[in-house]
Amino acid sequence: MRELTFMAATREGLAEEMARDPSIFVMGEGIGARGGNFNSTTGLYELYGPWRLRDAPICERGFTGLCTGAAMAGARPVVDFMFIDFELDALGELFNQTSRIQYMSQGRIRMPILLRGCIGISGSAGPHHSGNYYPLFMHVPGFRVVVPTTPADAKGLIKTALRCDDPVLFLEHKGLLNVRGPVPDGEHLVPFGQAAVVREGRDVTVVAIALQVRHALEAATRLEQEGVSVEVIDPRTLAPLDTGTIVASVHKTGRLLIVDEDYAPCGVGAEIAAQIVDRALDDLDAPIRRLNGAFVPTPYSPPLESAAVPNVGRIAAAIRDLVAE
Repeated sequence: MRELTFMAATREGLAEEMARDPSIFVMGEGIGARGGNFNSTTGLYELYGPWRLRDAPICERGFTGLCTGAAMAGARPVVDFMFIDFELDALGELFNQTSRIQYMSQGRIRMPILLRGCIGISGSAGPHHSGNYYPLFMHVPGFRVVVPTTPADAKGLIKTALRCDDPVLFLEHKGLLNVRGPVPDGEHLVPFGQAAVVREGRDVTVVAIALQVRHALEAATRLEQEGVSVEVIDPRTLAPLDTGTIVASVHKTGRLLIVDEDYAPCGVGAEIAAQIVDRALDDLDAPIRRLNGAFVPTPYSPPLESAAVPNVGRIAAAIRDLVAE
């Protein structure tokens, strides 16, 4: 085990897969000699040059369409779109072509494309650089949606994504990029559709998304001193979603809180709640609760931005209220 940052772990995973598979190339803005806006490709240009690190102009729909065609022809492109907000310009291409070509070709054409970039509210990035939008892609058949939290999972999941024959959204929260953690030496793959129970508990289950996993763990540590035992689950992938692990936890605790900085209407929490009610209603000792970010465009102001997202204190308060039900 070594300690790496989240971004260094993903970069190591990408570098290993590029060395293993010459059909992998990266396209995006500034991902060549500059190494990417978030150092996502630092050092790779020196290894693989402009043929496999393809700097692109500000034209998300254009280079997403180009990479969709390359995937149809047998390559394994990586679209580095920097912020998921920018990739929204390519939704027509993604929804109508990238996600559907395998179905429309009756499986004769594969779509091994990795679409990666940042999500999340942090650093006063404002409304155009703070989106999450993963429910959009969960809603469309064909996509796999990956949201890692730890450096080890980030490396293991990006390697799995680069070997997948389906289109994968690999979404990296800006607040996690410099977080350090242990990463296994050697070959390390994390399968899709397997949630991680990152803390075991007996009184309440908390399912948290992306950066909120870290906040939930800190809240659980505080509440342990009050005699409240909190189980924390990190889904790791949202499509496929490992509902079974959540059901097993709710069977034990009888209570469920879902924490997500994204908007509540039609969100991940609503989907998880619906599935748990369908599969584990008799296990619930209290209503399912959701804690989400405010239903507003993301403010630039640091105090307003802080008020718009869940934090450790709000999570702890929500758990106390749920335990008291």
